[in-house]
Amino acid sequence: MIGKMDRRGLLRTALAAALAPIAARAQNAPDPAHYAGPDRTQRLIAGAKKEGFLNLYSSAITEHMNAVMAGFEKTYGVKVRLWRGGSEEILQRAVTEARGGRFDLDVAETASPQIIAIGREKLLQDVSTPVSADLMREAVIPGQPWWPSRLIVFTGAYNTNLIKKSDLPKTYEDLANPKWKGKLGIEADDNNWLMAMASSMGEAKGIALFRDIVARNGLSVRKGHTLMANLVASGEVPMALTIYYHEVEPMKRNGAPIDELNIAPGFAFQAGAGMARRAPHPNAAVLFLDYLLSDGQKILAEHDNVSTNVKFQRLPKDVKLSFMDVPKYMDESAKWTKLYKDLLANQKR
Repeated sequence: MIGKMDRRGLLRTALAAALAPIAARAQNAPDPAHYAGPDRTQRLIAGAKKEGFLNLYSSAITEHMNAVMAGFEKTYGVKVRLWRGGSEEILQRAVTEARGGRFDLDVAETASPQIIAIGREKLLQDVSTPVSADLMREAVIPGQPWWPSRLIVFTGAYNTNLIKKSDLPKTYEDLANPKWKGKLGIEADDNNWLMAMASSMGEAKGIALFRDIVARNGLSVRKGHTLMANLVASGEVPMALTIYYHEVEPMKRNGAPIDELNIAPGFAFQAGAGMARRAPHPNAAVLFLDYLLSDGQKILAEHDNVSTNVKFQRLPKDVKLSFMDVPKYMDESAKWTKLYKDLLANQKR
């Protein structure tokens, strides 16, 4: 006669045996992040339609990402719910939610230092996409679980009513010329630009040059690249050393007296897009990444973003771009932040 404990044991064994094939199938089920084959897109679309929507956290300009989302929704009939924040806000939200056991995030799209940080927290899932073949090779950081979605390009800028094009500095060394005294401005947090500039000419030499520029001519320090672009256009800051390229182009088109100051090398870093490791809507997430890196690139380019997809890419003219070593910057950010702030804070008034 079988006792109660024996019967329970037998039931558990039988149940485990019955569930084993189901568990094995689930474990071996195709992962949307690594779908392959000619029916890949059709499978993603079918899965995304069942999921209904995806959650996107992005630091792109709202108007620009809204245009991408509208194109995606029109193409696939799958909604995108956008949470828009700054890069640091996206990093903080993604980490805080994950540590609290909340997994709403499907796709994060933000500046490379923050997307790398999210990846270092093991919150991203690498995604295989055929679109990767069309991405700018220099913009892809091997081994990272995300793909470059935009280029953020540093340029200088000058007021065309106050400074003649023929008088512009042609090298970084030219910025130390006393004729630029009281005419230069720089953004308050661009210590990553300083690292890139110093690295391009040798760290000691680059730091010494920046110190010399600050000491001889002074720099008007302002917070925000959009603000700096407006100050150049108004003439309050005749020339700025660090502005984003996508800020200047629309102002030029609208007739503002502003133009790029392109000194070689120009510096750029990526914004990246990655799928959350525990994305609640994985098919929709992968489908959106495919779209963002293909047709979405055309839409971003139409809004003056620099595309990472070479099919739609319009780079600044006459400037060879140098990509920042973003992982190195992340490891050394405290050093460069302190150096940058110290040099600017100690300039003579």
